[in-house]
Order: sequence, then structure tokens, then C-alpha cells
Amino acid sequence: MTAAPLQRVQPGQPVDVDRFDIYDHAVQDAPLPWYRALRDERPFFHNAEHDYWVLSRHEDVHWALRNDDALSNKMGVSIDASAWNEYAHYTMSFLAMDAPEATRLRRLVSRAFTPRRVRELAPRIQRLSEQYLDAALEDGHELDWITDVAGRLPMDVIAEMMGVPASDRDEVRRLADLLVHRQDGLRDVPQAGIEASLALFEYYAGMLAERRKRPSDDLTSALLLAEDEGQRMNDREITAFLFLMVVAGNETTTKLLGNAAYHLTARPDQLAEVLAEPESPLVDTWVEETLRHDTSTQFLARLLVEDVERHGVTAPAGSQLLVAVGAANHDERVFTDPDTFDLHRSADELGQIVSFGGGRHFCLGANLARLEARIALAELVRRARTVEVEHERAVRFYSSNVRGFAHLPMTVGLR
Repeated sequence: MTAAPLQRVQPGQPVDVDRFDIYDHAVQDAPLPWYRALRDERPFFHNAEHDYWVLSRHEDVHWALRNDDALSNKMGVSIDASAWNEYAHYTMSFLAMDAPEATRLRRLVSRAFTPRRVRELAPRIQRLSEQYLDAALEDGHELDWITDVAGRLPMDVIAEMMGVPASDRDEVRRLADLLVHRQDGLRDVPQAGIEASLALFEYYAGMLAERRKRPSDDLTSALLLAEDEGQRMNDREITAFLFLMVVAGNETTTKLLGNAAYHLTARPDQLAEVLAEPESPLVDTWVEETLRHDTSTQFLARLLVEDVERHGVTAPAGSQLLVAVGAANHDERVFTDPDTFDLHRSADELGQIVSFGGGRHFCLGANLARLEARIALAELVRRARTVEVEHERAVRFYSSNVRGFAHLPMTVGLR
């Protein structure tokens, strides 16, 4: 897989809001001017050429994430042509369902995906972080933060939870990447992504059959046994959730770790504050400000099941709606100097971020993503006297709704 080098757009550069399109790599390279134009000029934007709508202000996004009457999840959370259909729940699990089906399935999954199970992962996440940093820095001070650490840790954590053997994880990670990556000019899952999804389905079918014969203490076995009011998950529902885990649970945390390194190293003054002591008290805020400033998931799709009016504009029932969480996190009506990455942003403001969605579809893996990011970044700080990222050599990962990097060259000066 190849990706185009990151392009530069000067801050404050004017854009033609009528040309906004989430599939345009120029928009993905530098979305903030576009987001500001949407919020200021077209808070309820309609892309007439491709016939989708966008809500971008924080108030509107907060409303949309909690409006289960007018907005439906039954077509999924992506407007990719092959993903937007009534069978989206086969790959997106309860993210592509409405109540009561979504409520039932999420309740069953929650019985296996418990806070205790997440907390118990902390020692293993710590060991994996140490292992990957040791290996990356063994022969020098240069590494690719994505390839060597950020792209490996989340996959291994999810894989261990699911019970995927270590020998299979590189291949599962490769397939997950193919599912999310979008080529310039292509408005759908590429053929390689379709083939990857079929390969994952086949893999999970085999894993489920194995667990039925020989249960273990992993998440897959727990899902087979999860029961609520006499109901259990069938194989298709379990496979869909495993599919969701390997894509959402892996890709989004990888992008979170990459975005964290990229944006902090672009602020030398704040980087120096973080690295001032090995046990930095700023790591937690670093994670939260990254979630606000450049969240992994920028857009969530919804189907309008009734006419929706906002800002004097009406979108008809049946329309595709994009809830722009990335734009909402930069709304100056809520956040001070929103386009500046600021480790000293108030807790009150950070408490307003919508990066993990909201309402009944609030991200089930939010605590795990935060835990992984905090541990991995804290381990980097514990080792590093200096950290430099070659921003001009960063290579962006292109996707219709996920934002992050494919490669991030880094140099670490050890303590």
C-alpha cells in the first residue's frame, strides 16, 4: 500500500466551501480551514454532486449523536458505496443497528467486554510498549513510530483479547489496513479491501469453530458464552463484532498514537514540558488534547428517517448525513483558540469533546483506547530526552472517515 506525501496548506488559507468533499485528499491533508468554512458559512452543508449532508457545529453534532428518532444507524457509519446498505451490521455489528436490536447486542457484548477485562490488560500493554520500543531503538535512535510501535501495539492488544495467535497478527493487521485505506479518486472500498474482508470473515469462522471445540479465557470464548435474559449471540453476530474490533479497535488507536506524536513535536515548547521529567504528569492531557485536536474518527454517517431542519435548511428523509465530529472539536463556540494544540487546555473544555460519539452509540472501546495511548506515550517519555518527528517526511493514511499516518519518521534522544 502506498500513500501520497503529506501536503502543506497555510493556516487561514481561504477555501471554497462548495468544493468540500470528504474523499478529496486535499481536504484530508488540511481539514481545519474547510471545517471552519463549514461551521461559519454552511453549518448544514449539502454536497449536491454526491448528495450527502454535513453537520459541523458542536451543538448540532451533540444533538445528532443523541437523536435516535430522526437519525438511524441501520445503514452503517460510512457512506462508502459498498458499505452503505442494510447489511452493514455484518461488518459493523451494533454500530449499524438501531434499538432494540442494538441495545440487545451491545448489552450482550458488554458482558464480555467488561471494564475489569480492560483494566486487566494494563500490565500486558505496558510489556508490549516496552518490547516494541526496545526493539525499535536497539540499533540506534531512529524509528518509524507507526511501523515500529503505534501500528503494532493496538493490533496485538486486540488480537490477544480475541485470542488471535501471534503468528497470525501481522496478516490480520495487513487485512485491517486494506479495509480502511482509500485511493485518491476512489469513493468506495477498493478491490483489495473487499478481498481482505472476505479473508477476515473466513478467518473468524475458523476461529469460532475452534473455540467451540476448545474454549479459552479470551474474548471470543466469552462472546460465545455471553447471555442476557436467556439470549445469546449467534455466529454471525460474533463475527461482526470481531470484525468491528479489528478495524475500529486497531486502526483508530494506531492513528491516535500517530497524531499525538505528530502534533506535540510540532510544538517544541510543549514538547519540552512533557519531556522535562521521566514521569510526566502531562501525558493524560496529551492524550485528551490529541483526541480533541485531531481525532482518529472524523465523520460518522447516519440515515435520516424523517425530514431534518437545521439553520433554516431542510434535508429530506432518506438522505445521507455526515456528523463531523472532527469539525465539532474545533468549534470556537466551545473551545478557546481551537486550531491550536494546547496541553494546558482546561478540563472543562476537554470534557466537551465528541471524539467517541455520544448517546447509545458512545464508543465501547473508549477506555481501552485511552489506556493504550497513555501507557505507550508514557513509556516513550520515560525513555526520551528528546523526540523529533520529520514532519516533511510524514506520510498520511487516507480514508473517508479515519485520519492519521501511514509512516512517521522519528528520532529519539535517550535519557
